[in-house]
Amino acid sequence: MVDVAEKATTTRTATAEGRVLMKPETLALIREGSAAKGDVLATARIAGIMAAKRTHTLIPLCHPLMISKVTVDFEELDDAAGLRVEAMVKVTGQTGVEMEALTAVSVACLTIYDMLKAADKAMHFEGIRLIEKTGGRSGTYRALEV
Repeated sequence: MVDVAEKATTTRTATAEGRVLMKPETLALIREGSAAKGDVLATARIAGIMAAKRTHTLIPLCHPLMISKVTVDFEELDDAAGLRVEAMVKVTGQTGVEMEALTAVSVACLTIYDMLKAADKAMHFEGIRLIEKTGGRSGTYRALEV
């Protein structure tokens, strides 16, 4: 584990995104709220938030953090049947939250799959990546295409 004891305590944020692609009929189940397992997006949002808070138990050598904010949001894609998933994580601490944001997106995507797999086993994920991070010694990073 990296020693962060000498690092300055600063406010740090990270935003990640990913896409879940599916059949149009599967997306309609989400829109109509008629998925057999219940409210897909509410469940995926809670799963993403919980995942961000537990990243240190999933990824070896990640620091446990006192996260101050996590958001997980969804929007329908314009160019395909599916959803864009975005997670933002914030902390005031000595290490960043990139892994927490990426984990939140990944688990939210997996939860969408789990909630809808009976209707569409061909769903798949793409483009899970960090799109922005702020704070810390390295400053701000923004992905070229956001």
